[in-house]
Amino acid sequence: MEKITNESDFRERVGAYELTVAVFKTTWCPDCHFINPFMPDLEASYADRLRFIEIDRDDMPDLCSELNILGIPSFIAFREGRELVRFVSKLRKSREEIEQFLDRAVAVSAEIAPKA
Repeated sequence: MEKITNESDFRERVGAYELTVAVFKTTWCPDCHFINPFMPDLEASYADRLRFIEIDRDDMPDLCSELNILGIPSFIAFREGRELVRFVSKLRKSREEIEQFLDRAVAVSAEIAPKA
């Protein structure tokens, strides 16, 4: 997962045509550590449909305030700079819940894609 450490890189990544899921975490968050073991598998499973970026909320507080990131870890799916769906809560997230969110993000992205 690509770690983003500044706002201009964040805006560039989420502004891309490709579906991008931003994962907001911190180093001190136990729920963030809980998801770490299975996130590489999820990233590999969804590699053909989306890309992940990681943002440490403590490194980019202004951006996180702008995006209303309160609970962590939080997930927001973007495409072409537009927020599509988000999975933000203060509760611990299970692998299944994250997969459901990712499936929803892929479905929403497909709905707004230009039809061939």
